[in-house]
Amino acid sequence: MRKTTATPADVARRVGGIPAQPVRKEAGSVVESLIPDGGSAAHAVTPGAQSAARPVGSGPVTQAAASGTGAGSVPHAVAAGAQSAEEPQGSGADDAVLGVIAGAGPVSRTGERPTVRLRDVGPDEQPRYAPEWLELREPADAAARSMELLDPLRIRLANLPGRGGLAIHDLGCGTGSMGRWLAPRLDGAQHWILHDRDPYLLHFAAVASPRAAADGSRVTVETRRGDVARLTPDALLGASLVTASALLDVLTREEVETLAAACAGAGCPALLTLSVAGRVELSAPDPLDDEIAAAFNDHQRRGGLLGPDSVTVACEAFAAHGATVKVHPSPWRLGPENVGLTAQWLRGWVGAAVEERPELAERAEAYLAARLAACAAGELHVTVHHSDLLALARPTGGL
Repeated sequence: MRKTTATPADVARRVGGIPAQPVRKEAGSVVESLIPDGGSAAHAVTPGAQSAARPVGSGPVTQAAASGTGAGSVPHAVAAGAQSAEEPQGSGADDAVLGVIAGAGPVSRTGERPTVRLRDVGPDEQPRYAPEWLELREPADAAARSMELLDPLRIRLANLPGRGGLAIHDLGCGTGSMGRWLAPRLDGAQHWILHDRDPYLLHFAAVASPRAAADGSRVTVETRRGDVARLTPDALLGASLVTASALLDVLTREEVETLAAACAGAGCPALLTLSVAGRVELSAPDPLDDEIAAAFNDHQRRGGLLGPDSVTVACEAFAAHGATVKVHPSPWRLGPENVGLTAQWLRGWVGAAVEERPELAERAEAYLAARLAACAAGELHVTVHHSDLLALARPTGGL
């Protein structure tokens, strides 16, 4: 797998003027508050300063095998441990994923998965995800997310008791694409709390966050390093809304149940988008399509992760806490205008399938070559099915 060659500054310019990576900080809970337009706030702390503020939970870590991807696609594999072009390559499964952006393929270290690190590491070893991949998929994510779930969400948020602005927790925020999509679609002042394990991605997310809501109200942001697998019941107290994108499918049943309990305890809704549905449709169907899809879905379930079962489990978990749950499809529809994204997705999809079932390697190599050729010619259309979930927990204020 080749290394990405773009520098943080290069990617920053493409994503929206994000400055270069900040100096590495010591491991621990770091809270940064960025107030737009030179403003200030009582809760603001000096960027990079150690804070007593609680990270996302502090419970025990559940061991699980690496998932490799999330949201039914390549996006979430951890770049740490990925092979570079200078390293020796094998055959079969390795060849199937050549050319994948670092952080966009199925290669990851045992005991790691997207956003959530599942093993103890030293302070100098940080998770790494490719901002290039997150940038590449952001337009497709934005086009796929369900608009139908926004009206019931807006109604609930408009009726929150004691409303003085929204406090929105974005779990596993990556480079902040959810905030860039959602904040301009909601009215009223908003304060986004961005959670991720990677301080590099938090930096991107904070600086590229929106500065105004739909009605022109101010949007502010702070970042928190933390592990969403360690979510504690009090982590979301005071939240108006919890959001996440492409996260549910890389959680375990226990973690989803913990998330549902935390949202119920806070009395806040949750908008959880782009969860893998386990179904893929490709133009010019090939007999190997179903085998690749089945192997990929099995790869998604490694180590007790939910993969394509995540939305069903989440519906049950939130409903058990009295929430009203709405689900709507949010498929990626990829065509000739998405050649770069489709090619990256294909390499990761096939690569994960071969990693799960090595006996597919020889046939998968020819299959991938043919699919990539059709993609490059603008002849391939792919629908990658996802689901968006809105859980409306019972408000704690009595409404």
